[in-house]
Amino acid sequence: MPRQKTQSDDFVLRHALDLMYEQGPEALTFAALSKRCGLSGATLVQRFGNKAVLKQKSLLIAWDRLDADTARLAGSVPRTPEGAIELLVGLTGQYGTIDTYAEGLLILREDLRDPRLRARGAAWRDQLCAALDACFAQTGVPAGVGLLAATHWQGALLWWGFDPKQSVERYVEQSLRDFVARTLGTAAGPLHETVER
Repeated sequence: MPRQKTQSDDFVLRHALDLMYEQGPEALTFAALSKRCGLSGATLVQRFGNKAVLKQKSLLIAWDRLDADTARLAGSVPRTPEGAIELLVGLTGQYGTIDTYAEGLLILREDLRDPRLRARGAAWRDQLCAALDACFAQTGVPAGVGLLAATHWQGALLWWGFDPKQSVERYVEQSLRDFVARTLGTAAGPLHETVER
């Protein structure tokens, strides 16, 4: 009869993910994870085989979380341009501080290196853009504005990262409000007046 696992794979993978977010992807080793989750390195190797598999399975959990957060937020916001802003600002909360954002970029590098993780990213993009398109459906703007809004959001995150003088949520919200106003053809001041630097 097989021995019962003392810690589930999900428990172990969440610890692995936390380790990567706290110290970077290179910090994920079987020895470091062993100290964190309480299982021996040999047990971890037996379960996951190698570091690449461990990393991929951990990052798939991160995609699961992002998919769930996106679905939850998309289901809770109004189907309006204001709802699109609310959705993207809600997703922005995961970035927190500049240090958290910078570590997240290292994690993104790992996603871009792995075909399975890239596919998850592409599927999430489609999910997010469909939700954003639904928010603009009644405005008369051409189809596909969801991708433009998501692209603007990601760009705003990057520009905030170079000059993080205010909270990321505030910066992103102001930038998205300007984007929406310009997309809908309503009054908007110059971007440098809208977004504090």
